[in-house]
Amino acid sequence: MSEQKSRVLSGRLTFTSMKPCNLAKCTKREIKAYFENTYDLYESLFTALKDDSAIYKCPDRLRLPLIFYYGHTACVYMSKLLLAGLAEERINPEFEAMFETGVDEMSWDDTENYRMGGSYKWPAVSEVFNYRCQVKELILKIIDTTPLELPVTMENPWWALFMGMEHERIHLETSSVLMRQLPVELVEKPAEWKYAPVNHDGGMTKNPMINVSATNRKLGKPKDFPSYGWDNEYGELDSHIPAFQARKYLITNKEFLDFVDNGGYFDRHFWTSEGWKWAQYRQAKHPTFWVCHGGCKTGCGAALTNCTHCTPLKHIIGNTGFGIGQEGGQEDANRKYRYRAMFDIFDMPWDWPVEVNYHEAKAFCTWKGPEYRLPSEAEHHAMRGEQNPVSFGAPCDTINDNKFQANLNFQYGSSTPVNMYPPSNRGFHDLFGNVWEWTEDNFNGFPGQKTNYLYDDFSTPTFDGKHQMMMGGSWISTGDEASPFARFSFRPHFFQHLGFRLVRNMDQDATTNIRLINTEVFVLGVGLEGNTSALDRSVFKVNCEPSTNLQYHYETEGWLNQTLAKEYGPSDPYITQLVDISIDEATERGISLGKAALLGAGTGRGAFELAKHFEEVVGIDYCARFIDAAMKIQKKIPVPFLTENDGKRSKHEARVDEGIQADRVVFKQLTWIPVEIGLFDFVLFDFIDRVMNPKAWLVRLWEMVTQTGLIVVASSDGWDQEKLAPIIGKKLDYVGTQSLKYSDNDEDQVAVITMWQRK
Repeated sequence: MSEQKSRVLSGRLTFTSMKPCNLAKCTKREIKAYFENTYDLYESLFTALKDDSAIYKCPDRLRLPLIFYYGHTACVYMSKLLLAGLAEERINPEFEAMFETGVDEMSWDDTENYRMGGSYKWPAVSEVFNYRCQVKELILKIIDTTPLELPVTMENPWWALFMGMEHERIHLETSSVLMRQLPVELVEKPAEWKYAPVNHDGGMTKNPMINVSATNRKLGKPKDFPSYGWDNEYGELDSHIPAFQARKYLITNKEFLDFVDNGGYFDRHFWTSEGWKWAQYRQAKHPTFWVCHGGCKTGCGAALTNCTHCTPLKHIIGNTGFGIGQEGGQEDANRKYRYRAMFDIFDMPWDWPVEVNYHEAKAFCTWKGPEYRLPSEAEHHAMRGEQNPVSFGAPCDTINDNKFQANLNFQYGSSTPVNMYPPSNRGFHDLFGNVWEWTEDNFNGFPGQKTNYLYDDFSTPTFDGKHQMMMGGSWISTGDEASPFARFSFRPHFFQHLGFRLVRNMDQDATTNIRLINTEVFVLGVGLEGNTSALDRSVFKVNCEPSTNLQYHYETEGWLNQTLAKEYGPSDPYITQLVDISIDEATERGISLGKAALLGAGTGRGAFELAKHFEEVVGIDYCARFIDAAMKIQKKIPVPFLTENDGKRSKHEARVDEGIQADRVVFKQLTWIPVEIGLFDFVLFDFIDRVMNPKAWLVRLWEMVTQTGLIVVASSDGWDQEKLAPIIGKKLDYVGTQSLKYSDNDEDQVAVITMWQRK
């Protein structure tokens, strides 16, 4: 009996992508067309699932089932439109909590998320489809009825709609990778899907190194450039690029075969310590989208944990529609390895670029020789050669150039031969499109970058020294992803339509322009983790730099000690005084003492003080070290700290006061306020002075508090009623102010405490 296949497409089946809007002169008609194209592209991808059962499967043990991603992009539209004031209320709060937050696995061996198991109840496909239809109808109404002011800038409410569209186009690509990881019998190639030729112009025979002279490049997207951009694209960096050599083409499947055949996956010497652990854990023998007949692990999750793409040849059926993938033949390279495309398995396209994760790319570099590495972000720009200046506006963006030739923006539904498209004027092929390219850089912001309040944590959590940059886009990259300004990253074990090319220095003594992060980042439940870059710094000289995520700068032992001393020190702490004032205000106004939230929980003292009065308390902070200490103190594990007075140091231990019911408190490390956090009778916002983007937190406060609840905002840095009202005054009424005098490092301070309630 065949499984049901529910409707997933609300518009037109298409695999043709429009070009993005020019935000300086776009019309409502153009915006509507781009939105409908975005929505249609995404839903069209899901038509490739054979039946409803496939959408509940987990193609990757570190990712959620596809049903989550089907609903997720519509949920994000709603969240951003609500924050920007373009939408007035939520369509389905339950779905918008369920589908809001995905998973960001810290390591390749993380445990599976609880939502991947069979016990978690996902809604029916038809219910999620109906939700998507409701969101679509609302957005079309917003486009029709909302006045359009040009240009659309980051401060313009319409920016939220473009953010939703570009976010969905990102998930078009990441969801395509997940579908490619599914067992082939769970998907079917849509009739309109078109694979590329397997070779071009007699095939690629050599991949020479090309010299690039020393040069300078200015990186960063101008703030007034008339296209949508993610926060990490902005700012400005002047980079000097010493002379280097790079491969003309991306590394092909054929070139990578030599590494595989020479035992590359079984020789520890070619791998970093972390890379080798990953290879052993995955029992990797070849790239993940290669198919042998040895029953290799796939990395799928939940019910698919034991499935494999690598089955005996008689079980493999490949039909690409252009004459490859026939059965038979002898055991040679063409039969030993076959290729998993989006929806089919067929004969290996040796001239297509190999797709690997960072660990595999670096192992190949080491196998080729100690002088080889991956390019830097700046070197990738240098390989592009001369390009039209940004002063030309939207036409200088390659995605808008009708004459620009690349396997980008859905020209094909697969990779292409590396010699198929013309080179840059520096002689390099596929700098844009085909597959993304790994670089040596840790992901980091440019000087002057600022986050957007609509999506404050889009980039900054990944400025942690544990995410590697990737450049250039792939065949399925559209919109902003296909722009030369695009900057993205993934963890080193992550799979994508993603390959690499080799680079080496012309002068081994020259300091490269590779950007590595030296900020220590504490990971909750793990502790300090080292930088994941596999660059051999005994061979290559680099200048390390701090993370541009200033919130990570609190993840030090010094800041931990300072915070513990402020909260648990011998003097009357600021936080206890603040809680006392807040409780008096809440009591005077008849606020229910049921559930409270503390934004800026620090090392926990404030949450414990609130627990004297409230039945439930949620303590929230972005700083993992602080939350880690708070959780230890809650478990009655003494946490030591030092204080200094008149040059004398004293040792102390942070403890929960006797009589406090610490089990009333739950601590959470969050970088934003998710919908699933729920409603509170009382909210105390106490870290407005140390978050990077206060507005990002402020605009969510009204949805956290009950209709009769109270919000208290405390600031020593000027966030008074006058400054807060333009941001939160539309949803909240100001109800009073108090001041709190306190001492901080022997300096007198005054905190302004404002009270607010729902309108």
